[in-house]
Amino acid sequence: MSNIWHAETLVLVAVFVASILLLIFGVIADEVMAGSTTRLDQAIIVLFRGGAVSGPGGPLWVQEVARDITSLGSVTVLGLLSSIVVAYLFLTRSRGAAFLVLVAVLGGVAVNSILKIQFARPRPDLFVPTVKVFTASFPSGHATFSAITYMTLAALLARMTTSRRLRYYFVTVAVALTFMIGVSRVYLGVHYPTDILAGWCIGSAWALICWAIMTRLQQNRLIDHPG
Repeated sequence: MSNIWHAETLVLVAVFVASILLLIFGVIADEVMAGSTTRLDQAIIVLFRGGAVSGPGGPLWVQEVARDITSLGSVTVLGLLSSIVVAYLFLTRSRGAAFLVLVAVLGGVAVNSILKIQFARPRPDLFVPTVKVFTASFPSGHATFSAITYMTLAALLARMTTSRRLRYYFVTVAVALTFMIGVSRVYLGVHYPTDILAGWCIGSAWALICWAIMTRLQQNRLIDHPG
């Protein structure tokens, strides 16, 4: 009974946090569309680039590190990672966990694409972009996809161990990767800070919602436990 109560509490907390994140996303979106964040966004981009007008601030090796980090949030890298994980989960007969990853990642891509089309915010034009970009700016796809993918994988790994220390480790790594990827996008000049914040909010909210649904289905024994 205590385990069931604990799981129910976690689900309620996840839904509550997701609701708060969606509310914050709505506030950011309203401010962005009203143009209220433009000056602050531009000031932060200039600050991140050390005031440089030709490229990111700092030595060349820092720029290379930023490009490497930002690639960890690309559709290509996250798509490959998700495919490998899904294949592994199917091979180990953890079909419920496999479908969770599929729904979380593919659903997140769809949600982000719809939002980009809806808001159609132009990319920052203060500098020449350091990396190629092909879509609208708001919300950041890298921030959204990295939050969804890494947080979902962290949740799965956490459920496969009884060690509280390892659970904290998995979540910490996921948050750190998501944070670094978001910061790299601002540093490279391809996103406004509010794009990143919005992406973190929508991505984390989507990951939490998917996790809550999976947990509820497991409680009702409609799908298998990933462990």
